[in-house]
Amino acid sequence: MRVARVAAWPWFGLAAAVGLLVAGPGAGLAANSTGDLEAGSYDFVIVGAGSGGSVLANRLSEIADWKVLLLEAGGEESWLTDVPLLAPLMQVSQYNWGYRTEPSAERGYCLSMTDGRCNWPRGRALGGTSVINFMLYTRGARADYDAWQAAGNPGWSYDHLLGYFLKSENSRLSRQDAGYHARGGYLDVADVPYASRLREPFLRAAAELGYPLRDYNGRGILGFSPVQANLRGGRRVSASKAFLEPVTRGPRRRRNLRVAARSRVTKVLLERRPPRSLRAVGVRYLGADGRPRVARARREVLLCAGALGSPQLLLLSGLGPRDQLDPLGIETLEDLPGVGRNLQDHVSMAALTFLVNDSVSIVESRLSSNPLYALDYILRGRGPLTVPGGAEALAFVDTRSLLAGQSPPAKDYPDIELVLGAGALTGDMSGGLRSLLGLSEQFERGVFAGYRGRDAFSIVPILMRPKSRGRVSLRSADPLLPPRLEANYYQDPEDLATMVRGIKAALKVASTRAFRRFNSSLLPVAFPGCEGPRFASDDYWACVARHVSTTLGHFAGTCRMAPRRQGGVVDARLRVHGVEGLRVADASIMPEIVAGHTCAPTYMIGEKAADLVKQHWGVLAA
Repeated sequence: MRVARVAAWPWFGLAAAVGLLVAGPGAGLAANSTGDLEAGSYDFVIVGAGSGGSVLANRLSEIADWKVLLLEAGGEESWLTDVPLLAPLMQVSQYNWGYRTEPSAERGYCLSMTDGRCNWPRGRALGGTSVINFMLYTRGARADYDAWQAAGNPGWSYDHLLGYFLKSENSRLSRQDAGYHARGGYLDVADVPYASRLREPFLRAAAELGYPLRDYNGRGILGFSPVQANLRGGRRVSASKAFLEPVTRGPRRRRNLRVAARSRVTKVLLERRPPRSLRAVGVRYLGADGRPRVARARREVLLCAGALGSPQLLLLSGLGPRDQLDPLGIETLEDLPGVGRNLQDHVSMAALTFLVNDSVSIVESRLSSNPLYALDYILRGRGPLTVPGGAEALAFVDTRSLLAGQSPPAKDYPDIELVLGAGALTGDMSGGLRSLLGLSEQFERGVFAGYRGRDAFSIVPILMRPKSRGRVSLRSADPLLPPRLEANYYQDPEDLATMVRGIKAALKVASTRAFRRFNSSLLPVAFPGCEGPRFASDDYWACVARHVSTTLGHFAGTCRMAPRRQGGVVDARLRVHGVEGLRVADASIMPEIVAGHTCAPTYMIGEKAADLVKQHWGVLAA
């Protein structure tokens, strides 16, 4: 564990109880599993074993004649990462890069975070962020992808992409829209096998507000639903478990695929070829022993390091804005102003807390003191430990119509997602959730000290279509330094206005008749720094949003897919503009972030990228 105080958490006692019941460590890949491959030379070198990279490694190694290397800076998963409820614990562990944003120059966000900086979790493991995320499987809206195509990216409309979502999926859902789910893929999508007594009131609130219960990955997105999650037998299904383990272990092991863990790529190697073409020929990386190595790519290098890692590698390799690279002493090989720009994220406000009068929520001390919960999880794959980070249900809403008491609009597109959490910061007895969110100890004491141990739930409003844009840039030419991250939350005032409506929408859900049985009430404490405006006024909620600016880790857009004349970094076939043999295949290519969580779309991007590569090299018809 990277954070020493984890061992003192009540959660750790529960984790230890689970560990004693598990027969050995969680199934994982060998640190450097190798097939019969020529040392140092491959057809394809893939950087990053997250949701995009794991899919690519699986699909490209289907071609027996292709030799594929997958490089990942992190190590293997363990039994601890499998436990869905412990997802927050994973985000303060060795499995997270531990990134933090720059303080806001205008003091516009993250004001109640430690040092005024937001925590931005990114997975560092085989499986990438799918090892530490909350496992929610949401694809986004049809309109998202149709807009991508309309912006100059042929082949990226919803109708073009639905088949790639289905190709990955192994649906175990009890209720789903026909034609929008599939069985037999590598990636399990399942119901959560446990429901607290809070989930049903949240779902019943839908009818009172004029919203349907629906499959949000089906015909439409506006509505309320239990979460759909990447679970198998009540345990996490990461990208590594879904796409790598089946082809690197046992009798189906592919000997043309090498997976190298704890191998950190520091640069893409580029060569000038007559007359003026620039080509990617491999990567430089630090091996598991810390020694520098080179892996050559005869065909292509594929970056799947995520929306923070992929632009960082492009910049370190001399691909990016000349005015940024020259001062750092990095030779600009291709002037691409869009690299690192267009950073988008789904900012949220995760401290909205509703007290209840019954023992119906997840309170850390109550859960960690009862070993029967661990037994239920180990023996049956059931119980509260199977709830993904405590998230039980969600709603995609249009706040203007909801607050006006109107039916959802004909345009099937949400501006806010509401996620029901079966617990709240009142039950965070150890401070683990506070540490995950990055909230200062002073803030937590000022708001929750008088309510510790009280049953409460949360409804987290999440901004779906941010207009504000951040940036990823380099601190120096040192590849081992973390990138400079500027969130720029609420730079556009419309984002703040939408978040205020989102908070009010959450309040409206919690005040429906469905929740009256628990006498749910808003925690009656003004947040520090927001004592001036009238409590619960619009000005107050705007202040709260600026103070508690939390993330779900949905970073996107920093290697935007668009024509070069429009500032794009990659084209519609995911090729980096001006460079042969180099593609990007992760959430960084999204022109606009989707109205949903970004993990499922990244699996889809990996599936489509694999077909684009196969088409280019003549093994699949276009």
